[in-house]
Amino acid sequence: MKKYFLIVAMAALILGGCTLPNQQQPQQPEQPQQPQQPQPPVNPPVPEQPTVPPVPQPPKFANIDWTATVQPMLAKMLKADGVQSGSVLLVDSVKNSTNGSLQTAKATDALRTALSNNTTFQVIPAEQLASAKQSLGLSPDDSLASVSKAIGLANIVKAQYVLYSTVSGDVKSPTMSMRLITAPSGEIVWSGRGAVQN
Repeated sequence: MKKYFLIVAMAALILGGCTLPNQQQPQQPEQPQQPQQPQPPVNPPVPEQPTVPPVPQPPKFANIDWTATVQPMLAKMLKADGVQSGSVLLVDSVKNSTNGSLQTAKATDALRTALSNNTTFQVIPAEQLASAKQSLGLSPDDSLASVSKAIGLANIVKAQYVLYSTVSGDVKSPTMSMRLITAPSGEIVWSGRGAVQN
């Protein structure tokens, strides 16, 4: 009988831990629901537009008469002592050493135009100069930053002289200086200085 009692007790313990699917567990009393206030519709946040910085204004260039600026100096240069007639001349790009922006390409063009009809020098064409600069790995618009580079380029294009020009001072009243330099030696044959004409 003890065996029977033990089997029944074990069965009762095992079955007591299981719940039947039909049995419902006691429910807690329902609490009355409070009416909810209507919420205003929530608009999704609008992504902020990135602020675009204002486009900087291009520099205002002074209206400079480069032809009137270069012609008096070139007239003096062509009459300088020690200049050999028929020599080849490299006209280097005009350097801007002012405190602002200048259209130095127009100054260089004015130099080339003023020298195009002279009988003293044979000017290296701009296309040949651009090709020589490219062969050295420079861009055609590259302004040679030093006299030694200009002389080196003159030796490549077989020019006897280099015209090295710089505009300096205050951009509102700049001064232009020119130097005529012999290519092989770097000797300054002539130099001139003048105010830039507006």
